[in-house]
Amino acid sequence: MAASDSEVGAAPRPKEAEKPIEPLRLPTVEEIRGQDIWNNCAVRSVVSGVMGGGLGLFMGLFLGALDNPLQQEEMTARQQFVYTTKQMGRRSLSSAKTFAVMGLIFSAAECVIEKARAKHDTTNTAVAGCVTGGALSAKAI
Repeated sequence: MAASDSEVGAAPRPKEAEKPIEPLRLPTVEEIRGQDIWNNCAVRSVVSGVMGGGLGLFMGLFLGALDNPLQQEEMTARQQFVYTTKQMGRRSLSSAKTFAVMGLIFSAAECVIEKARAKHDTTNTAVAGCVTGGALSAKAI
């Protein structure tokens, strides 16, 4: 049977070094203003739209470069380069617009739902995703 600390004659364990409790720090005026600005639904939506547009731009450039022309054997290197460059431009513009609209709608819907429900949870995200999908599919019809 193994000896336990509660037995007589057992050496006491040294206490672990206790970490001091740090006092709470109140936010500064600049931090509060920054939070107030970011909590505005219009600001949040515009920033999400711009960031979505930037992501779509880079994705379009990357995916547009992967498109191969159908008459690749008949085209010269210069024609292939011009075709690929035009395709990258078209694809990046299209992707940028789509991602910008998607980011704007999703962020606006999530913010409005969060303010209406006065809760910050995953239900807001799920409902905003449904609203975004419905809006994008209604636009496609």
